[in-house]
Formats: sequence, structure tokens, C-alpha cells
Amino acid sequence: MKAAASRLYGKPLALLLVAVLVGAVHQWLFFEHEPGVSFPLFVLLFYLFMYAGAKDKLRPVTGFACYLGVVVGLLALSFLFIDSDLFRGLNALAVPGLALVHMAYCLDWRRPDWGRAGLILIALDHVITQNLRHWKTAMELLFASVAGRMEAKRRETLKAVLLGLAIAIPLLAVVVSLLASADGIFHQVLGGIPGWFAGLSLTEGGIRLLWTVLLGLGLFGYVYGFLKPDRGDEEETETAVRDERETRDGLLMDFRISPVTTATVLAMINVVYVLFVALQFSYLFGAWEGVLPEGVTYADYARKGFGELVAVTALNYILLLASLTAADGPAKGAARFNRWMLYLLVGCSCVMLYSAYSRLALYEEAYGYTVLRFLVHAFMIFLALLLVLAAIRVRLPRFPLMRCYIVLGLGAYVLLNYIGMESIITRLNIERYEQSGKLDTDYLMGLSSDALPRLSKLDSTAAPDFEERLRRKLELIRQKKDWQSFNLADYRAEQALNKRFAD
Repeated sequence: MKAAASRLYGKPLALLLVAVLVGAVHQWLFFEHEPGVSFPLFVLLFYLFMYAGAKDKLRPVTGFACYLGVVVGLLALSFLFIDSDLFRGLNALAVPGLALVHMAYCLDWRRPDWGRAGLILIALDHVITQNLRHWKTAMELLFASVAGRMEAKRRETLKAVLLGLAIAIPLLAVVVSLLASADGIFHQVLGGIPGWFAGLSLTEGGIRLLWTVLLGLGLFGYVYGFLKPDRGDEEETETAVRDERETRDGLLMDFRISPVTTATVLAMINVVYVLFVALQFSYLFGAWEGVLPEGVTYADYARKGFGELVAVTALNYILLLASLTAADGPAKGAARFNRWMLYLLVGCSCVMLYSAYSRLALYEEAYGYTVLRFLVHAFMIFLALLLVLAAIRVRLPRFPLMRCYIVLGLGAYVLLNYIGMESIITRLNIERYEQSGKLDTDYLMGLSSDALPRLSKLDSTAAPDFEERLRRKLELIRQKKDWQSFNLADYRAEQALNKRFAD
């Protein structure tokens, strides 16, 4: 009996206590603190907790598992290295999401294929369904540790009382807090009650405690969902796996398009594209030397049609993906024709992207460089790479297109984080200022600390209040005194501004 009890709540109880401890560390790192070095530290702690709790469920190490782990680690470290509000906001969502997908891939009993969308559904299953099932397990473990050898009747009574307290205490805290805020006399009455009861109001300590308990329960339920999963109907599981195997590159085979239909669509579309590209060549590659369509200025050329070209290229990409299933269809002649049409579609799309890219570059020379324009450049390069991979897929039907897209997408996002976007934008705007005398200091001052080392070298004549605004930036950085919020971009900016004002 004792051995059975030990198996029931020996290790799980320890796991629950460690989960609550991790929850306490989380609120200590992030409560009223801006994420900095604290973010990668907690991600590391989360991985150590998951490894310690569920290492027996780990699948054999694969290349994708290592790659995704590196991606999660680099994105977590971005909170230490960069200060871009855009990427910090995106990474606050991306890192937890990718970490949960990573856990599902490494620990789930179904050993999901990382090239399928089903992996995301499995991750959600563990975050929600499997997790919440084991909140009850946590309550049972606590009850078992408290009840000990009580008689069955007394044990049931204690269980009911504990459940009532678990429901009543949070409700009572909210009600008392609201009533105390609504009525001053009631608040004074509470002041005469012993401090332990008055503490039921939602003070900072109460929030921290609630944060710790809820996150601890969530972490325990999450890791225990891998240890003791609800597998449901095995037959349904096998059916789901079989259905997944019937997909190729994430597209259902049932939606295969007739090669003849595809050939008709591609032929008509490509006729228009070839005509458009032929006209573009008359002035596209000469725009940098001043050869433009008659009556069109540089600004007009740069602005006109840019969005439309990008939109058409994106539509071409969707058309390309939809046509892949027909490229190797049963009608051999039509299938061969489709392959050449798809190559032509990719070629025309790349010319359109180049045209849009050159227009945006001209527009930046005229009006300056911004984060949005930088990201649009990056998106066009990324879209061109997607088109090239799709063209390879046309040539090689067994080419793992979706897997390459996943690897490329994750790698491109990490590169955007670490390329120093705002520093590059600042450098380009300063170079433009040195050539033209035009500089939007209001925009540059709105950038993060990543831009400040370059701005600190700019002459004070760039704007009437330039010096004073730099000093205000320095004061804002100095206000971040908590070690949890330490960030290398802030540190480098502070050192650069200190050097400027010391000189």
C-alpha cells in the first residue's frame, strides 16, 4: 500500500512543488520589470524544468529538434541584445509559441512530423486539453499529502472543505476589494480587522501569490500531460495519422486540379505577364540613369504601382502553389507544358519583384528610410526565395517544399532580429543627410536604443533641440535600474551618450 501511494504522489508531488517554485521565479523576474536578461533566463529554466520532469518521454534527437531549439534560444536572447519595440513585442509571442511547439515535437507520444500542420494542433492539445486535465491531478496530490491516513468519510469531508476554500477565497478577495473601494466606511471597518483578513484584498502580495499558484499549476499540468496523456480512442488516432499521410506538402490530394485546366489558366496569365515584362524592360533597368517613362518623375515612378506589383507577385505565388499538384498529373503532355508555364511564371514574378524593389529604393532616396520600408524590402527578398524554392519543387516533385519553407521562415525571422535593422536605418538616413542635407530627426528619435550609438555621433546642428533630446534619451535609459531589465543595446547606447556628453 505504501509503495503504491509512493508511486501515486511521490514524484508527481515533487514535480508540483518545483512547478510552483518556477512560477514564483517567473513573477520575481517579470512582475513590474521590463523583460531583459530575465527573458532568456526564464526560457532556460523552463527547458530545464521540462527536461527534468519529462526526460523519459524524449524522442531521439533530430536535426529539426536542434534547429528549433537554436531558434527559440536566439529569439529569447534577443531580449538581451536588441531593444526594438517591434521585435520585442513579436518575440514575446513567438518564443512561447515556438517553445510549446518544440515541446510537442520532442515529447508527444505520437512522434508528430514537423512538416505537417498537425504539429500545431498537438501543441495546442497539450497547452489546453492535456494541461487542464491535470489541474485536478494537482489538487488530488495536495489532498493526498494532507489527508494521509484519515478515514474515508473524514477524507471526503476534508476534500469538500478544501474545494470550497479554493473557490471561496479568490471570490472573497475580489468582493472585499471591490466593496472596500466602493464604500469608505466599509474600508475603515476592514482596517480594524486583524491584518491577516484585511490582506484578502488584491494587494501586490496577493497578485504575486495568485500569479505563482496559477503558473505553477499550469506548468505542472503541462509537463504531466506528456507524462500521463489522455490518448483518447486509439482507432481515431490511427485514422488521423492515416489522413495526415494522405497529404503532400500540406495540401490535400483531394483538391488536385486537372492539368488541362491548369495549363489553360497559366497560359492566359503568362501571356499578360510576358507583355508586361517586355514593356518594363524598356525603362526598368535604365531608371537609375534617368531613363524613365515620358512625363514621369522619380517620385512618381517610385510611388506608382509599387503596391500593385507586390500584390500581383503574392497572387502569383499562391497560383504557383495551387498549380503544383497538377504539374505532374496523369496527362503527360499537359503536365510538361505546365512545368514550363510555372517556370515562366516564376521568372515574370521575379522581374516584378525587382521592379517593385527598385521603385522602393528610389522612393527611399527621395523620402528617407523607415522601419516599414526596410521590412517591405525584406519581405520582397523572402518572397523571391519562396518562388525559387517553388520552382525547384516544380523540377523535383519529391522536394520537401513545406519543410524548406519552415526552415527558411524561421531562419529569416531570426536574421531580421539580429541584422540590426534600426541601426542600419539610422546609418542610411545619416548618409542621405550628408548628401542632401535632409534628415527626419523626429522619426529617428522615435527609434529604440539600437539607433542611439549612431545618432550620438551626429552633429548637434541636425536639429535645433537635438542635444536636449539625446539627454532625455539618456535619462530614460538610466531609469532602468533593475537587473532583470538589463539589455546590451541600452548599455551600448548609454556608453555612447556618456562619451558624447563627456566630450
